[in-house]
Amino acid sequence: MATWESRGLRGSVLEDMINKTNEIYREKKLALIQKVPTPITPINIDKESRHITLAYFDQKSTVDYIGAVQGIPVCFDAKECNTDRFPLANIHEHQMAFMKEFEEQEGVAFFLIMFTEINTFYYMRYREAEKFWQRMEEGGRKSFLREELDPDFFFEAGRNAFLPYLNMLEKDLSERDE
Repeated sequence: MATWESRGLRGSVLEDMINKTNEIYREKKLALIQKVPTPITPINIDKESRHITLAYFDQKSTVDYIGAVQGIPVCFDAKECNTDRFPLANIHEHQMAFMKEFEEQEGVAFFLIMFTEINTFYYMRYREAEKFWQRMEEGGRKSFLREELDPDFFFEAGRNAFLPYLNMLEKDLSERDE
């Protein structure tokens, strides 16, 4: 079972950037996206600071963010990668299952991947992730290479750590309409 202490980068750079971007989108009335809290059971609490120092996750989370963009339901998960090879072990089966069901309900599911080595971002559509996932399940590679990704869905951060992922969502939606 995973503990709070072992879960890595709580408050990661990517998550902070997404939260800031979501606040800007909310203020401009472009989108309402919320971070999905992961239910935890506290084990140790520091009595002086009243902060949780050790906890267990109650259940598997689905995705990191969920909400609506101009009436379109969206959900996405944020992932960081420090090389040009993204291990599919970073994506969980229950996340793929949730995203599949979400898309079946006319929602849009995607991953926002930060390639920290080159400080660039990628909007990975669920259907693209599904292809890599299926390849793995059929005995193929358990990762994908950055060079395998669609160059049209890479993007850079804007000023003040703003991530213009709605531009990528718009491109995704226009391709779905074709």
